[in-house]
Amino acid sequence: MVQIRLNFLLLAVFLVGIGLAIAYRHRVSIEAGFDFFHAALILAGTVLSHISVNLFNEYADYVTRIDFDTFRTPFSGGTKMMVSGNTSPRAVMIAAVTTLASALGIGCYFAVVSHWSILAVSLTGALTIVLYTPFFQRIMLGEFSAGLTLGSFVVIGTYIAMTASPGMDLDQILPPGVVLISIPPGILTFLLLLINEFPDTEADRKGGRKHLVTHFGKQKAAYIYVSGLGLTFATIVALPFLNVASKWIFLALIPLPMAFDSGFTAIRYHGDRNKIVHAMEKNVLIVLGTDLLIAVGVLI
Repeated sequence: MVQIRLNFLLLAVFLVGIGLAIAYRHRVSIEAGFDFFHAALILAGTVLSHISVNLFNEYADYVTRIDFDTFRTPFSGGTKMMVSGNTSPRAVMIAAVTTLASALGIGCYFAVVSHWSILAVSLTGALTIVLYTPFFQRIMLGEFSAGLTLGSFVVIGTYIAMTASPGMDLDQILPPGVVLISIPPGILTFLLLLINEFPDTEADRKGGRKHLVTHFGKQKAAYIYVSGLGLTFATIVALPFLNVASKWIFLALIPLPMAFDSGFTAIRYHGDRNKIVHAMEKNVLIVLGTDLLIAVGVLI
């Protein structure tokens, strides 16, 4: 339970919730039914994918010895389970591969019953899971790849799986509005990874990682973080004016005061570990709260 980081899996649940909310509104508009079994299956596949990436990351950080140098916080630094000898690298790798294979199996099912494009989304996600730590995190693409696949792609993939049929053309399966709604969740996942890298910067640099914080430094990375928050909420404000969502989507602006607090802390105290952990805590609430409220706003 510790190594799968159970408390982090709410992110996957809320992301799927956004996609399901959009799909539900679509099904209602065409007077079609809503398949709750498929909804549960999508949720299971996404949660399994999230567990898998956590385990692959845990394994890679142990092998590269990054976990031996990190300072553990509630949001970063790894679980230290392998470092302390409570679990073995082999067991973690087996669990990582098993959960990934299970998630891929669910993706293949939807590629058959919904649309073949689901397979492309699933394979892209699987490739990112496997390559995230050993490759993307070493070429400054870790935050971007996570934001895309464990953010926007979850929303988009959920919508396609719930609404598409095998014979549909590509231009029919994904309305532009769905892509626009998926942008804030994608940015938020990007920001979740970004600010959680602050306490581990030196350990990551020593272990060969090259992400935005190790490359630009904490001061510039803090400004990137604040810019991302601004872009997230600006996009949410724009959605009703683009006729993509109703003004109920403005419910997702409720975490905005926390975003000001977290952003100010990141810029002013980026070098203070205790203060930055406070910002990380607020950021988790911002990410989860905003994702949940986007789903609620769409559903209403």
